[in-house]
Amino acid sequence: MIEIQIDSLYNENKVEDRKQPLLQNKEREMNEINRTTTFKSVEGKVVIVTGASRGIGKAVAEIYGANGMKVVCAARSVEQGQAVADAICENGGEAVFVQTDCSDTKQMKKLVDTAVSHYGRLDGMVNNAGIGQGGTPLHEYGMEDYENIFDLNSKGVFAGMKYAAEAILRSHSQGGFLINVASIAGILPQRGQALYTATKFGVVGMTKAAALDYAPYNITVNAICPGYTKTSIFGDAPEQAMAFFAKDCPSGRMGEPKECAYLALFLASDMARYITGAAIPVDGALSAGSKNVSHWKHPEILE
Repeated sequence: MIEIQIDSLYNENKVEDRKQPLLQNKEREMNEINRTTTFKSVEGKVVIVTGASRGIGKAVAEIYGANGMKVVCAARSVEQGQAVADAICENGGEAVFVQTDCSDTKQMKKLVDTAVSHYGRLDGMVNNAGIGQGGTPLHEYGMEDYENIFDLNSKGVFAGMKYAAEAILRSHSQGGFLINVASIAGILPQRGQALYTATKFGVVGMTKAAALDYAPYNITVNAICPGYTKTSIFGDAPEQAMAFFAKDCPSGRMGEPKECAYLALFLASDMARYITGAAIPVDGALSAGSKNVSHWKHPEILE
């Protein structure tokens, strides 16, 4: 009887021993599923967001901070930029502010160096800082207009990509990413927007070329192309103009900065590791094609 009990206990132990690896494998599988189908994969990533004091940059910085990323907020305005970083920290996130004029390449290098010095690494960068300029035919722009917009929208983005890519490579990031906030003007030119369009086409082009450069090193490079979005880029545009923008969009409204931020979060996550070299519109179908007259045979479906 004693021998039977010992054998029974031995067999039970063998079953438990066999279960352990299975349970461990199952736990690993569940962790992997959780990491790749939620935004847990972004937790702890160090990211720089330029133009973080307002608009799309502010929305991106906030959503990154809310999802556990370590955010380096960059902007020219100390008061506004520091307020964004402080708000992220007050809401349980982690962020610092670095005053930066993104049209100055030396300051862009210093920004990246500061981020790496503070956090010990860099995993991603969102080049969002930019200015709008438009409403006049090409010949009415001055050379100063050309230099001002290209310094920030083109040279500043190049500097951000260059120095960030170097830092991400040195950090041996397992989920590195570069995101450039371009515009639908980089996909669909508009009258009166010659210089702005040129800079945004350039950003989209740099994005695609850099995606080819860094694809072998698991660094994704993508562009977000906002349509009419409620940001300060519209300045003091009158209500009549804002109403036109909303009506011109097939969705019948202007976008919110957070709608671009949601895409930025996805592109920073492991769910988007096979998406690179893309220029993704967030524009309510504005760049999908031209509107035309159409007649519904059964409009009662909307009732």
